Amino acid sequence: MKNPKQLNPNWAQLRQKLGYGPESKKSRTETQETVLGKRKERSDYGEDSEGEINVLIPTSSDSSITDEIAMDCEMVGVSPLGNKSALGRVTLVNKWGNVIYDEHVRPVERVVDFRTQISGIRPRDLKKAKDFRVVQKEVAELLKGKILVGHALRNDLKALLLSHPKTEIRDTAEFQPFLKEGRSKALKNLAAEVLGVKIQNGEHCPVEDARAAMMLYIKKKREWERHVKDLVKMKLKQNKRKPKKHKKEGAQRLRIAAELSSKQQIL
Repeated sequence: MKNPKQLNPNWAQLRQKLGYGPESKKSRTETQETVLGKRKERSDYGEDSEGEINVLIPTSSDSSITDEIAMDCEMVGVSPLGNKSALGRVTLVNKWGNVIYDEHVRPVERVVDFRTQISGIRPRDLKKAKDFRVVQKEVAELLKGKILVGHALRNDLKALLLSHPKTEIRDTAEFQPFLKEGRSKALKNLAAEVLGVKIQNGEHCPVEDARAAMMLYIKKKREWERHVKDLVKMKLKQNKRKPKKHKKEGAQRLRIAAELSSKQQIL
């Protein structure tokens, strides 16, 4: 008598191809583990709740500090009216999109508005948060000598009270091919148009936003770096011309002074 659980070999092969067999299930699990890479186990690290493939999920488990680092910050409201922004959370990811730094921050001033609907920050998040000055120092160390990627980075750097060399900043809010009629596009729109991914649907996730900025940069890296090199060359040429101009002006002044002196002597 035939074993009722035993399938026709052709049917079993077809089921395996379609992804129903135990082997294919194992394969899918292994692939998922490989794709996810190495990252903290938190619910806000960019997984797609609908089960769709999320292009922002790292394809490498490499969590090292790379030459390019993307940063995104979330703000809370301080001052009596809560309309002054202060740093509430800062996240850094490497070029693979893996998190290398992610901390909530306790602002110097009292928080009046947590702006949870956008920031995703709640009072409990700041209870054991690091002091602002500690985070500021740690972030500054990580960014030293690195290419800094992000969207509207002037706001993040202002919140951190840090500066970064202009030649080492790659801001997706300022890169010409990402502008519309000379104006910046929102990161949410850029992610949808260029990467085909939805972000910022509700509370913002700084990990997701930093990954989106990094992916936008990687996508245009060759063109972007060429543009930066051209700008640097142009500035160097301009700087070389300036001393010549000063020399010419100096020589002209000396000539005029000499002429005036000789006229005075004649008089």
